[in-house]
Amino acid sequence: MKKLKKVLLVLISTLCLVVIGLLIFINSLKPDYNGKKTLSGIQTEVNVFYDAYGIPHIYANNKEDAFQSLGYVHAQDRLWQMELLRRIAKGGLSEVFGKDLVGTDKFFLSLGIDDYTTETVSNLDMESEMVTLSNAYLDGINQFIAEGPTPVEFYLTGLEKEPFSIEDVYNTMGYMAFSFAMAHKTDPLLTNLRNQLGDEYVNELAIESDTSTLWIKNFKKTVSDSLKTNITANVTSVMEKLPVPKFVGSNSWVLSPEKTKNGKVIFANDPHIEFAQPSVWYEAHVITPEYEKYGYHLAGVPFPILAHDRNLAFGLTMFENDDIDFYFEETHPSDSTKYKTESGWKNYEYVTKNIKVKDGETTIFKYKKTRHGPVLNNIADQIKGETPISMSWIYTQVDNEIMKGLYGMCTAKDIDEFKKALPKIHAPGLNIMYGDAKGNVAWWATAKLYQMPDSVSTKFVLNGASGEEERLDYLDFSENPSAINPPWNYVYSANNQPDSISGMVYPGYYLPENRAVRIVELLSSKDDWDLESTSKMTLDITSPINPKMVSELIKLLDITPLSNDQLVQLDALKNWDGTYTLESTSALLYHRCEYYVLKNTFEDEMGTEQFNQFLATHLFKRHIAFGTRKEKGIWWDNITTKDKVETRDEIALKSFADAWKSLVADFGPDPSEWTWDKAHTLEHPHPIGQVESLRKFFNVGPYPVEGTQEVINNMSFKYDSTGLYRVSSGPSTRRIIDFSDVENSISILPTGQSGNPLSKYYKDQAELFVNGEFRKMMMNKEEIEETAASLLVFKPSKE
Repeated sequence: MKKLKKVLLVLISTLCLVVIGLLIFINSLKPDYNGKKTLSGIQTEVNVFYDAYGIPHIYANNKEDAFQSLGYVHAQDRLWQMELLRRIAKGGLSEVFGKDLVGTDKFFLSLGIDDYTTETVSNLDMESEMVTLSNAYLDGINQFIAEGPTPVEFYLTGLEKEPFSIEDVYNTMGYMAFSFAMAHKTDPLLTNLRNQLGDEYVNELAIESDTSTLWIKNFKKTVSDSLKTNITANVTSVMEKLPVPKFVGSNSWVLSPEKTKNGKVIFANDPHIEFAQPSVWYEAHVITPEYEKYGYHLAGVPFPILAHDRNLAFGLTMFENDDIDFYFEETHPSDSTKYKTESGWKNYEYVTKNIKVKDGETTIFKYKKTRHGPVLNNIADQIKGETPISMSWIYTQVDNEIMKGLYGMCTAKDIDEFKKALPKIHAPGLNIMYGDAKGNVAWWATAKLYQMPDSVSTKFVLNGASGEEERLDYLDFSENPSAINPPWNYVYSANNQPDSISGMVYPGYYLPENRAVRIVELLSSKDDWDLESTSKMTLDITSPINPKMVSELIKLLDITPLSNDQLVQLDALKNWDGTYTLESTSALLYHRCEYYVLKNTFEDEMGTEQFNQFLATHLFKRHIAFGTRKEKGIWWDNITTKDKVETRDEIALKSFADAWKSLVADFGPDPSEWTWDKAHTLEHPHPIGQVESLRKFFNVGPYPVEGTQEVINNMSFKYDSTGLYRVSSGPSTRRIIDFSDVENSISILPTGQSGNPLSKYYKDQAELFVNGEFRKMMMNKEEIEETAASLLVFKPSKE
């Protein structure tokens, strides 16, 4: 008995030691926000005050010390995110997640981002301040890698930490440029539909911009025969496997002093990006005697992409211009190594790449390139068919000065210096929004725009052999859409179509006018905007388009066979104001009806696979209002019912019946239970959270959320057969800068500042975000010091 007690005592003691050791180990993985550390390479002491939400306020005596400190603190909160972002362009995801990501790695390697980065870096001026500060930032990251705790994700994946280089910065920016692109989802699909169904079907889609919809107005002051093949684009499925968020849209508006209560500019911006954990932006306030910016950083990028100081503020939305063109290529009939051009046969260029695969053998694959770019056939099965299809992407075809552009924006002292930096941003196409303390407001569309031959539509796969569908010339930046201090006293962007310049409308994948109509409606209604009213506007959940559209469709319904419950809900829908509250039943009924209208209109001709691809494009959003207004049209007929031709009225009635049946199946027969909160939810997914047992630890949410797609509070989702609207993208931050009281400007992040699940700042803003609350972006040094949650001091090495 005594022996048994001794054995039990030993076992209990051992277990206690293991638990204590495990707790000590877990605690050691947390970011360190307090105390003193030696940072090799800095010249003088740097103080990092962390506020109540974990945002660092970095006070340094020079910019190099400040950026090195920024690199360290950014890495200790976001190293895992940095690691994933830098791996995408160079095909490194399979090494982390295994064979399922091989197709994604092949696709991104074939884009040539990594090779383009190598060429760009080889031509950099290593003595320039842009490169010097970038390297200082990287030194900070690398010192954390060498000396700081290893994030838990590295242990779970078995991945070794490796130093970062300036190539990683450029590769991250290259991925960002492609994640904006919409052509890869749209052009092959439209070409396939035209080849299968004919021009009559394609001509009835909302491919080109409707001149009756709201376009962004420019304002400049004056100073003194297609090839046919069966192609199927699966790029969407490749992109969906990415373990990092993609950029999808945005809102921004900047109010002139004439529109504000206090007579100073108010700046608002909420870039729309896919939700993920950690969230995209890392906030940091960097202060030196000659430089200050409160900025929002991408993981691994030294210069903020959204930022403000006491003099100026800037942000962005997606321009949505077309910067990718696809080409059919013609291979020589007797020599498969050559392809046809207007000047004769040229040799394909062959590229070999290696992909490391976790728990598997290294994959070796080859692809070929033409003068246009990579041939996508047989690369992750993205293009099916015999005819080679190449992709021409503007990003890799001109000099890469994007980092110089970001540096110029961040160091600009006024609007003139700021504008000079913008032509350097050639891709992705961005709407750069600007406001300053002097009263200037401005919007510029930044992109390397080009002119195509007349009558050539870049929305379809082009003829690569004829030479008749090639770019004619690049346009000067002065031709880009813009508005500086317009007489209507505000600028805005909601990814909608910009107006023409010099008689030319730039092709693109613009989103419908819905958000733009609401923004203009609200901004035009008053001239006494302040911080509070602007913050309420960013949370607006009313659609000005959906109620009008549903009201027209209701008129088409034959109500005689409808039940009393159906008549009651139809009446509510008819009187609905388009507001998406959690308790709304009209919101849920509307979206079910809308889905079934789309399904009953398009799936019979497109087939299930292409219909789902259609739902992944901006084209379907643009078509909703455009298509339902058409009383007659070829798409209304269901081709599977050979003995009759369906009309719009019949499709509307059938869609209402299908929607009602699906809601009863999902939520029961009582319509009062069909509330928006049951179907519209937000969860922030972490890549490790895909493992069900780890989901609750790494993911944040789910939460029921107000809003919907294409309202100002844009909570977007994918339509599918589940009938659930799981929010996939939305505001990546909401930020409002009021130059009448810049130190009390406000913002919010979707989850938290830290990407480390053991940090107290991992999800501390999540409920604030869902509830539409804000927090202060502190800039006053005395207030920062007095209210700081902790102080981390970096001391220079004695060596």
